[in-house]
Amino acid sequence: MHGSTWLFPLFALAPFALARAATVPPTPPAQLGLCAACHGEDGHARIPGAPNLAGQPYAYLLQALHAYRNGERKVPVMRAAAGPLTEQDMQALAHWFAAQSPCKPGPAEAP
Repeated sequence: MHGSTWLFPLFALAPFALARAATVPPTPPAQLGLCAACHGEDGHARIPGAPNLAGQPYAYLLQALHAYRNGERKVPVMRAAAGPLTEQDMQALAHWFAAQSPCKPGPAEAP
């Protein structure tokens, strides 16, 4: 029983380690530059008509990339961009954009 006493400190520190892991930002993915041209490196769109990706759910982003790559979503520029991506690339991009701070809503336009 004495052999397991060293486990207690590990269990006591586990919540702190998990909290730290949750706050460490992901590494920018290798394919980020392709997306950043329109969607911004931080997921805040840089051009009119491009959606903001920052803070979107990981599963949604990954599913959207699959749909663009397989032609289910019919947006030629996105099909071309997603076509060469590997599964690992798509997962890294979805993780990156999901981890970014969402865009703040802009002021309402005057009528």
